[in-house]
Amino acid sequence: MFSPKDLEQIASKGIDIQTVNDQIQYFVDGFPWMNLTRAATPGDGILQLTDQQIEEALDVYETHVPTLRIVKFVPASGAATRMFKSLFSFLESGKSDKSVEQFFERLTEFAFYDDLKNVLSRDGHDIASADRGIIAEYFLTDKGLGYGALPKGLLKFHRYPEESRTPVEEHLVEGATYARSKGEVSLHFTVSPEHKAKFAELISEKAPEYAERHNLGFGIDFSEQKASTDTIAVDLENNPFREKNGDLLFRPAGHGALLANLNEVAADLVFIKNIDNVVPDRLKNTTTIFKRAIAGTLLQTRERIFAYLARLDAGETSPVLMAEIDEFLRRVLCVEPVDGFYEKSVEEVVAYYRSKLDRPIRVCGMVKNVGEPGGGPFWAQSPDGTSQLQVVESAQVDMDDEVQKDKFLKATHFNPVDLVCSWTDRNGKSFDLLKFRDPQTGFITQKSKDGKDLKAQELPGLWNGSMSDWNTLLVEVPLITFNPVKTVNDLLRDEHQ
Repeated sequence: MFSPKDLEQIASKGIDIQTVNDQIQYFVDGFPWMNLTRAATPGDGILQLTDQQIEEALDVYETHVPTLRIVKFVPASGAATRMFKSLFSFLESGKSDKSVEQFFERLTEFAFYDDLKNVLSRDGHDIASADRGIIAEYFLTDKGLGYGALPKGLLKFHRYPEESRTPVEEHLVEGATYARSKGEVSLHFTVSPEHKAKFAELISEKAPEYAERHNLGFGIDFSEQKASTDTIAVDLENNPFREKNGDLLFRPAGHGALLANLNEVAADLVFIKNIDNVVPDRLKNTTTIFKRAIAGTLLQTRERIFAYLARLDAGETSPVLMAEIDEFLRRVLCVEPVDGFYEKSVEEVVAYYRSKLDRPIRVCGMVKNVGEPGGGPFWAQSPDGTSQLQVVESAQVDMDDEVQKDKFLKATHFNPVDLVCSWTDRNGKSFDLLKFRDPQTGFITQKSKDGKDLKAQELPGLWNGSMSDWNTLLVEVPLITFNPVKTVNDLLRDEHQ
């Protein structure tokens, strides 16, 4: 199937040939559907913290902060092109729609208005009287601001009396409110290679200002999605898709590819949040409280896990301890063992308990479902037969199966990519995260290249199948903590003004 030239190309990307063959087999066989047990709901998988529990979690977090290595991990490589879909269409065809009309009617309310006004004025155009086509051209293309080709992190989102801020800057400020440890906030941005220099330039210019304002230091680094995580594309007959020059076509494999980046982050506690989910300062307080509260919840739970593991390591296997761990797994970690589990030997039970306790842990914020797209919380069957909490996308569920579809539609919440994670064991050693993903949870999508149809493959999603075998707690958080920007007009919502 592969020529010597193909093998050389594959090796140059750092990909093992067996991995490529496995990917092609997934195209042939497809990925198995997720087996949902039931939707996770408040009281059955989703925690609704009381005011007292929030206060206790905050106290735990504050107590631990001085001893922790904390990192704020922000996926920021995505292009903003889809934010401007209607504007691009308008620029090409001249035909307007409601969203385009809203954009121009409320143009002065955007944080980037002054910048747009200045680039137009530079070339002799008055923004108040200029043709809309000219304004759109200067907004989207490198003739002006070039927003159509930039990532979201570099766009002006919010306006303040003295400045306008990009999402990158808002993450710096937000990090100062809950991710400060030992006088520093550490942030890790995943960026695309073509924009890395612009991110670095913005950080170099702005970070010192925010450091002075908040009386702290920033430790900021970047990583790029690794070429070795790209997946091969195939034609509709599942043969390797070839470009015009005969090369194999490899494509970025979705946010699941970032597991390799995450695996290289050295920290005790990692906050994960998307680049566009930020709000102005006046609304940050609720986010801050709940970020610290779910981090405290993680630390409380981790302490209990470590205590149980220490007792197991010491050889304790009393019926009282076994019953206590069983209750903890079922009621707190939401892990339901397979049928016949209690008929196993003590040695088998201890081995099972150890395997379920000694692994990475995450707490996922969950907001009430109000129609936004996103992974939902479910009890689902793992490869070993255990039923445990998972974040599941609709593409993972067989919607032709009425039983599974009914279970999926009963979800009351969804994940806004609001996670706090820890992957250090009780001895401070980091787990290898690649060992805790389920490779059977990838996605296949249909695309095109040079006018020809192809099939592409995404790796298990970062907070879906890539964290399939983690201990997972789901905590309800207020809807105000979720404010993504999917289209440019989302910036006109009150939450972004």
